[in-house]
Amino acid sequence: GICHACTIVENHPDGSTTESRTCVFSAHYFNNKSITTIEGQAKYDKLGKVEALTPVQQAFIDHFSFQCGYCTPGFVAGATVFLDGLKRKPVQRANLESAIEEALNDHICRCTGYVRYYEAVKEVALATSGCVID
Repeated sequence: GICHACTIVENHPDGSTTESRTCVFSAHYFNNKSITTIEGQAKYDKLGKVEALTPVQQAFIDHFSFQCGYCTPGFVAGATVFLDGLKRKPVQRANLESAIEEALNDHICRCTGYVRYYEAVKEVALATSGCVID
């Protein structure tokens, strides 16, 4: 459970989200819960082809954030939950970088130096209305 690569999004009835690591919970823990895995992030057409990536997924690609991709699902889920939280409780622009680091600090990537992940999340936060307060 230490790397967070298996992180998924747990969707709560009030609209909030939290991270859950699937390697430390039995499958029955998720019974009757709404979850979003990495496969459920993008929008698909009727044939199962990707129509649109989420802003987080697109930013990670644009910033060349990952190399091998092993940790990517966890980073996508973690960043998604972080940004959902910012929509509910925005952060001061001056505190954005430290908030990103705190939110994603437990996610481990052995290929990169994390900078590109953090830059991608910062870009999405700044581009998403209501996430950052000047």
